[in-house]
Amino acid sequence: MKIDILILRIAFVGMLVLLGYLLNPFERTQRFGLASIGNEDTRHWLSAGLGAVVGVLVIIFEMRVRRASLKTLIGAAVGSILGIVGAFLIGVLISIQKEAAVSAEMQTFLTISLMFFMGYVGLMVGAAKGDYLDLSALGGIFSDKNLKRDYKVLDTSVIIDGRIADVAETGFLGGTLIIPHFILAELQQVADSPDSSKRQRGRRGLDMLQRLRNNSKLDIQIVETDFPTVKEVDLKLIELGLQLDAVIITNDFNLNKVSQLRGVAVLNINELANALKPVVLPGEAMRVFILKEGKEYNQGVAYLDDGTMVVVDNARRLIGKTADIAVTSVLQTTAGKMIFGRLWEEHDEQQGTSETTFNIHDSRSLGFRKATRELRQTTIIEEIE
Repeated sequence: MKIDILILRIAFVGMLVLLGYLLNPFERTQRFGLASIGNEDTRHWLSAGLGAVVGVLVIIFEMRVRRASLKTLIGAAVGSILGIVGAFLIGVLISIQKEAAVSAEMQTFLTISLMFFMGYVGLMVGAAKGDYLDLSALGGIFSDKNLKRDYKVLDTSVIIDGRIADVAETGFLGGTLIIPHFILAELQQVADSPDSSKRQRGRRGLDMLQRLRNNSKLDIQIVETDFPTVKEVDLKLIELGLQLDAVIITNDFNLNKVSQLRGVAVLNINELANALKPVVLPGEAMRVFILKEGKEYNQGVAYLDDGTMVVVDNARRLIGKTADIAVTSVLQTTAGKMIFGRLWEEHDEQQGTSETTFNIHDSRSLGFRKATRELRQTTIIEEIE
């Protein structure tokens, strides 16, 4: 297939070169410094070169157009036609002016300039807005069945969070990222807040947007679509998701639930982070730093490096110290993962005297248990000293 296309392109350029040589459009041209060229053969070859340049430019344009969607092509065609029609009507008004008011040369210049200007603007605007066309209204004649645009709308919370930029740089985030104008306005409002913490978060969000835009692998579009009758930003996001058949990327738990009720797909960065956390199985040994008191009686709370909360029974007396624990259970929630455990010596007491009956989820070996116990005792002695 590629060889056939290459042959057609070479044949197309060759035909234009031959037509340029035979028709010789530079035969009587005296402009562009051709007045000094009297040799007719030279003019023939210059005309052939012009045909080659035109052919190459047409092929480059064709290669770019082949990547565009059907909606973009239709939008560009309609926009350029409307622009040319508008330029023609304005040109008629210019041409009927008296020559005393506008010279003939100026009329010609204005008409041609307007033709190029209106045609170019119509082409670019039509191509940009062509994705919003509903081709299903044409009865499926121009339906682009094989193409399904992958739109992802970014929420304010996920922009300020910043992890979306890290995920995008790894290449796991594809499709087109949509940033609505009302999200930008909300970020600007937060960045201009008199509260220093909010102002810092807003500026961080703007920095993350700039980081996303600097990523050449991403296709980012800022859309002006708004819903004046809808006041809340979250509801505007849902309406935009329904209109574009897009996925909303957010960290907001409430927006996540409301979007699912409205039938809009949601990607939650927190859920992605939880899915990537290391798997912890009941019975495994773990060393944690007891940071504070838990909600229940005599509980201690610790945190892993990834922010996972660890609740340890009977660890209130070890607040501010490092303790070895055994995992008893793991609770997975939409807000994150929680690990429950008990102190290692209590785990040993429950195991009884038969230490040979532990399974794969227990500590790795008896020697490991003894080494852990000795290390814990040494640590407690050093902290007391």
